[in-house]
Amino acid sequence: MSGPNPQPRRILFLLLSKVNLLDLGGPAQVFETARFYGAPYQISFHAFETQIISAQGLPLGPLSRPPTPEKDDLVILPGPELSAPAAGQPLFSAETLRWLQQAHAAGAQLASVCTGAAILGEAGLLDGRHCTTHWSLIEHMRHRYPLAKVQDGVLFAQDGNITTSAGIASGMDMSLALIEQEHGPLFTARVARYLVLYMRRGGSHSQQSIYLDYRTHLHSGVHQVQDHLAQQPGRKTTLPELATMVRLSPRGLSKAFKQHTGLTPLEYQQKLRLELAKQLMHNPQLTLESIAQRCGFEDARHFRRIWKEHFGTSPSLSRMQFQQ
Repeated sequence: MSGPNPQPRRILFLLLSKVNLLDLGGPAQVFETARFYGAPYQISFHAFETQIISAQGLPLGPLSRPPTPEKDDLVILPGPELSAPAAGQPLFSAETLRWLQQAHAAGAQLASVCTGAAILGEAGLLDGRHCTTHWSLIEHMRHRYPLAKVQDGVLFAQDGNITTSAGIASGMDMSLALIEQEHGPLFTARVARYLVLYMRRGGSHSQQSIYLDYRTHLHSGVHQVQDHLAQQPGRKTTLPELATMVRLSPRGLSKAFKQHTGLTPLEYQQKLRLELAKQLMHNPQLTLESIAQRCGFEDARHFRRIWKEHFGTSPSLSRMQFQQ
């Protein structure tokens, strides 16, 4: 008997007057696509006003007030258009800042897009934290929030349960990264491919993933073969089998695969197998022989040779480093 369905995670978008549409629409589309593919998300949009006008002049509403925040919520702050306040006037309403402080105290995860970082700064939630924002606001942020560790030259920065992203489109990069942390790289790659997005990493997220690399093309047949190989990297398969699956000749598949990824299907499969082996080597109970078998290598000797060709060292030495 299967267990109960997981409780949907609330994704709460908090909108302020003069919100930038791409700051809002980009992340909303990413999370909605993840929900479409099965992520248990409940997405909603809120404001402290019934209707607001975007920075581009589009009316948005009617909008409901944000609910009482809970521990598992993800609160997203799309960036508004900012202007210097009059002397003695705050940037944002006290009600907005109190609600964010309440959300943080409840343990919710907070994420800002572009100038949305200023809302977190006004609420005092960036003190002592690494953060970033749009390049044009970096120096202003450093001056106005001297306790914040404002970073330049990164797509997004994560410090604890607060994530901030740089300019506009990087909100989509941040959203993909948050989804990857929760649902893994293979699921996130599927979301990114549907949106025709390349999964980029910020300065604190520099590690690349084979599940996301070599996927920036638009050839549906090659994507289908990549998905098939990624789902069962240890399974033995032949080029004619793969070609039949996507209705191409073996020669046609080889040519398309090389053209769009720079690799042959076998080279791609070997990279997948090495990635799987890297994960399995963290388990001290597995021998190199059993790892080689699970990953589809001919034997442990074949596994050692391929590993050394790719990483310049033996899998035994690599394993010691992994387990330190």
